[in-house]
Amino acid sequence: MTSEINAAEMNRSRALMLLADIPGVAIAEGGPVLNVEVPVEQFAAVAAILKERLGCFFFAFLTAIDHKEAGLEVVARLDNLDSQVSVMLRTKLGAGNTHCPSLYSIYRGANWMEREVFDMFGVRFRNHPDLRRILMWEEFPAHPLRKDYPLRGRGERDQYRVVDRTSG
Repeated sequence: MTSEINAAEMNRSRALMLLADIPGVAIAEGGPVLNVEVPVEQFAAVAAILKERLGCFFFAFLTAIDHKEAGLEVVARLDNLDSQVSVMLRTKLGAGNTHCPSLYSIYRGANWMEREVFDMFGVRFRNHPDLRRILMWEEFPAHPLRKDYPLRGRGERDQYRVVDRTSG
């Protein structure tokens, strides 16, 4: 790798040069954000490189995308706010796979976002210190943002009474 790159002096072309040196990384250019796709086993390692070498200290968000038969994809937005270098770090988990390395040890801000992605999509983040539901109740039997979940639910709400907000 090119170790002489200084994160404080990062720019888009230097970021591209550093990313090109990482085996397994695919870079899609176009637009202001660098789209970087990595194999799932490299997700956390590349995030650490982005933080340490590119100066992407700002963890903006983490979410997932359900590609139906192709499986889930985990996406994290990482930014170097000083140099205005932004990276969309992506990894495709593949059909039937719901495991992904956690970014919590690199970015503490990943904590609740990984819990939300676990809750809504069923992605299990390896080495997350407190992976439990954050929005749904603990016994909820599904992951409601997956495309195999029916739009009207599976009857989970039928057991609750309707709250009338017009009276008293």
